[in-house]
Amino acid sequence: MPVKKEMKDLRGNMTALIVARSRNNVIGKCGKIPWRIHGEQKQFMDLTSGNTVIMGRRTYEEIGHPLPDRETIVVSGTKQFRGEGLRTAVSLAEAMEIANGSDVYIAGGYSLYKEAIPVADLMYITEVDLVIEDGDVFFPQFDEEDFEKETGETLGEEIRYTRTVYRRKVTEKNESDRK
Repeated sequence: MPVKKEMKDLRGNMTALIVARSRNNVIGKCGKIPWRIHGEQKQFMDLTSGNTVIMGRRTYEEIGHPLPDRETIVVSGTKQFRGEGLRTAVSLAEAMEIANGSDVYIAGGYSLYKEAIPVADLMYITEVDLVIEDGDVFFPQFDEEDFEKETGETLGEEIRYTRTVYRRKVTEKNESDRK
């Protein structure tokens, strides 16, 4: 999928996706994350604090409030969100422009992930050791050959999960695209 030149021009220092997905690639069910695992969201807090988080309207509405210690940008064409550390953009490109060169973490949902994968430097994917029946939101497919995969620690007592980082491979083409 060709990446729009405008999106490449708007990238900040680093663009990352951050997500937890089940073994069958589910990230949502009935408007909610389909699991609650003690400690699983710690990585999200650690990585995104002090940075910009971009998320879609439904993801924001599930959380229900601006994230502390971060700039939160909600992408929505139908609603406006404003407040301390909270802004609204009508597109991912506009959100990246608002982020103004800061490190950015894309936090869902499906449409934003799909649009951002081609420009992501990193993807922090927590692989949750569950199969979710009747999931209705899935993480988009991507070409794993474009990334170096680093499998991290496996944690969790009742439900196991593994931290995985996908780091975009540097090629002459994508290096020239960044300039």
